Amino acid sequence: MRRIVSVWLIDWPVTVWRRSAMRARRPASPPDPALDPKSPFALVLKNSRGAAILHALNPAARRAGLRRGQTQADARAMIPHLICQPADLEADARGLTALAVWAERWSPSVSLDPSSEGLEGLFLDVTGATHLFGGEAALAAQIHDRLAEAGVPVRTAMAPTPGAAWALARWGEAECSGRIATEDTARDRLAALPVEALRLEGVTLSQARRFGLKRIGDLYPMPRAGLARRFREGDGVGLVQRLDQALGFAGEALTPVRPPPKYRAWQSWMEPVGDIEGVEARLTELTADLSAPLVRDGQGAKALTLTGFRSDGGTTSLSVRMGRPGRDAGIWRRLFREAGLGRLELGFGLDALMLTADAVEPMTARQGALESEAETKQAESLAALIDRLSARLGEDRVLTPEPVDSWVPERAERWRPALGRPLLVPGGAGGRRPILLLDPPEPVEAMAELPDGAPMRFTWRRLSRRVTRADGPERLSPEWWRPRPDDRQVRTRDYYRVEDEAGGRYWLFREGLYGREYAGDAGERAPSWWMHGVLP
Repeated sequence: MRRIVSVWLIDWPVTVWRRSAMRARRPASPPDPALDPKSPFALVLKNSRGAAILHALNPAARRAGLRRGQTQADARAMIPHLICQPADLEADARGLTALAVWAERWSPSVSLDPSSEGLEGLFLDVTGATHLFGGEAALAAQIHDRLAEAGVPVRTAMAPTPGAAWALARWGEAECSGRIATEDTARDRLAALPVEALRLEGVTLSQARRFGLKRIGDLYPMPRAGLARRFREGDGVGLVQRLDQALGFAGEALTPVRPPPKYRAWQSWMEPVGDIEGVEARLTELTADLSAPLVRDGQGAKALTLTGFRSDGGTTSLSVRMGRPGRDAGIWRRLFREAGLGRLELGFGLDALMLTADAVEPMTARQGALESEAETKQAESLAALIDRLSARLGEDRVLTPEPVDSWVPERAERWRPALGRPLLVPGGAGGRRPILLLDPPEPVEAMAELPDGAPMRFTWRRLSRRVTRADGPERLSPEWWRPRPDDRQVRTRDYYRVEDEAGGRYWLFREGLYGREYAGDAGERAPSWWMHGVLP
């Protein structure tokens, strides 16, 4: 049975404004009348015609007879001492989204209520999770009490459908336990509620009242075809569809603020956990709980996130990633320790911990050749080392070269995070190229027997060296479609591998060719020699 909790945040825009104003106040500042709950207060918005209308009211303003949608001029005529402030819809939406993330301590699927005027509601899908909090009544009471302690006026209800939960939260009984309905009782609980509880549009609601349909129960014996024809809604949702959604005959999709993870482990406690040792002890149980369903489904996790829900309402999280999918709980715990569990901001303690697998991949058995068993183990050990180093130092500090489609040596590779990438294996030219290149190449003064031949002697870093052996040239043509950053003409290079009398081996190149690229003109550069690397 599906279980949906509707959280009605009464006067949410006013609550957001009050909390923002209280944070901005200085300790020695005089009392602000707008923060006095006994003073009528309203937030106003401009409508399409430019008139200021009341967007949200505090209880004192409603008791004085004001209503939402009323013009500010009419409201001031009724209550001259009404305090008005401009509404901030973006701040309301940000606050509601942050509250939805905070509410993930009870459910991984938390959605904003789009039908609430002024964004004043949340939907929590707690299907199959109520037993973790002591039952349905205990869960509904816990949500209510935690929000009330934070100063948020709230009413909660639980039902099999979002529509039924929404109606009970706003028009249900005063006691929280009386706003819980099951599939067997939802129809009877809704029958006594007014038709406004079906989230009807203004025109449809007025028409229903004109026909004497005051209670939802009045709609039950009515012919559906006649209701659908008479209460047809142009662009919105009609009366019959709203009724079917509330009773469970029509589906209603909810869009979570954050997509819920498929694999998730959760623990909550009555007493907050205030030290890292306690978190690490709970992490042992969480990793074991998360590993079991992954083993069952043949999956492996490549990214994990540990989220702690603090007693003060905040959240703290720590994420780790792996290059290969895995489901070994011991390796996960080691990675979290390397990433630093001390980075978690515990505040006054954690009420709950959630471990989620953010990225999973199928784990298939691999049959390796007997002669390659050592290489396989070496590759797995190297991948585990990269995982640990990346967790400890950061992914952007453990790098591996990635080949690039270019034959110019300094462009032939680039550095990328090693996590999850195949390691570069030297190709056929691996022994002919130096492991490390000089960036940029350093100038060299060289003497050659022939202008376009190998060097016989060269001076590099003020030290002259005589060449005893030379191999080359290896000619690399310019990439004419890629201009150089300094706008110089890209020229042909002839590379030589040379060895001096002391046994040192070097990789030099001559940039430019005699005869074709250089004819001795005053405006042209003569070929020049450069040191590009040292060979092992």
